[in-house]
Amino acid sequence: MLIVYHAQDIAEAHIVAGMLRAQGIDAHVAGHYLQGALGEVGTFNLAQVQVSNEDFLEARILVEEYERNSQNEEQHGS
Repeated sequence: MLIVYHAQDIAEAHIVAGMLRAQGIDAHVAGHYLQGALGEVGTFNLAQVQVSNEDFLEARILVEEYERNSQNEEQHGS
């Protein structure tokens, strides 16, 4: 398994993993217990989305599209 995305929190990690699964890529969210131990403050991107080695490139393309869309929404105040 390779890390394809470092999320801001567990919720975002699940959103990205769900997006990947909708495209037929098996995705796993890691970091549940680490974030819980630290609470909501200072999580340091412990929530991760992981995919198999053979799905990494396709998943990375989809994640980059997600990141671009997220940046556009932030810039336009949506």
